[in-house]
Amino acid sequence: MTISHARVIGLDAHPDSFTSAIISGVTPAAAVVEKVYNKVPIRQLASWAEKHTFKEDTIVLEASGNSFHIVRALEKVGRNAKVLESCQVGKLKDAHANNDKISAVRIGKAYLAGTAKIVWLPDPITQERRDIFHAYSKTVKRSTQLINRIKSYLSDNGVRLNSKTSLIKQQKTILQKHSWSLTQKMILEGLFADLIHAQNQKTPWNRLMAQQVLTDPVLLSLTRLTGIRDIVAYSVGAIIGDITRFANPKKLVSYVGLHPAFDDSGEEKWSGGIKGHGRRDIRSLLIEAAQSIYNSKHSLAAWGKKLLARKGSKTLAIAAIARKLTVAIYYILKGSWSPVEEVDSLMSAKIGKMITKLGSEGLAALETTRKDFRAQIFELLKVGRTYRLDPDKKYTKSPEPPAISSPLPVNA
Repeated sequence: MTISHARVIGLDAHPDSFTSAIISGVTPAAAVVEKVYNKVPIRQLASWAEKHTFKEDTIVLEASGNSFHIVRALEKVGRNAKVLESCQVGKLKDAHANNDKISAVRIGKAYLAGTAKIVWLPDPITQERRDIFHAYSKTVKRSTQLINRIKSYLSDNGVRLNSKTSLIKQQKTILQKHSWSLTQKMILEGLFADLIHAQNQKTPWNRLMAQQVLTDPVLLSLTRLTGIRDIVAYSVGAIIGDITRFANPKKLVSYVGLHPAFDDSGEEKWSGGIKGHGRRDIRSLLIEAAQSIYNSKHSLAAWGKKLLARKGSKTLAIAAIARKLTVAIYYILKGSWSPVEEVDSLMSAKIGKMITKLGSEGLAALETTRKDFRAQIFELLKVGRTYRLDPDKKYTKSPEPPAISSPLPVNA
């Protein structure tokens, strides 16, 4: 059986079932719903696709928890599937009525309208990095919540803390120095126990990310930029992934959300900050990196302080530095690089701190010593990428760089 024209299949997927609408037509107005399959068990997805769809069809679904898994399952049986950005599709929802059948048709027509953005499907390596980064981020969030709860509880009881010492190191002093009731002491001990547990959960993810950055030539090259260490470099690999999906640095800056928002509709004009759009997870890390640059002796710090003097906003100046940093990341990932002849003292210190995160356990798993591993990383840096973060640099198209492979062991 053959078909004379390609069709769009809107798929409203849930963890246990899916509803699909087979639609023919090239525009939403001309679209005809040929058939709807309602609440099919998700385990039958592959066999259903082979029986009721064709290789020429385009299957589209809204971004959700299992959307990437569904796309990969459909690709295995030779079907073309795409994930649409959920916030765009959601705008088309009818306020007065909604069910799975209506949603499946709506998703298909949203694709035909061309207004719904297609979500990039991460490759297996990037997906694994995202899983690791998200697990790490959850432990960081939990640790931050507990630190704030402890500080709030102590503040409510008139206890002042030493801001230069970690909270965990002050635990013994806090519990012994002040007069606590039995209930108060139990509350504090419970909060500290939860905090220590959260910090311990963070350690293995920290170790794994540091190891992967140190053994990946491209991620390692990112750490040559002032303000970027293993966490930021790893987040770039996890969130940005394939740099070729961005046509130019401006597209990457927009994706991260470091371009200022504006609205000049009507008589009044408004321009705002960088909050509310883009990838908040990586943007927050790049802002932290920009703050490090601002506090350093880097030429970009001087540029940022001149911008502060002109605009009167430190937040704006740091965001501008973060944009410059994002542009530099783009060019490094694209291959605008030159060989590193010598590892300077600042980079050497940065590498030392990253190796420390591995600990003896991590070095043992790599079957190496700290000294040997350090020497290997220095050699790896020399075949990696470097980029001068110059605020006044004019960019030109660079030739494609040669392929680089890591001589170091990657996995424990």
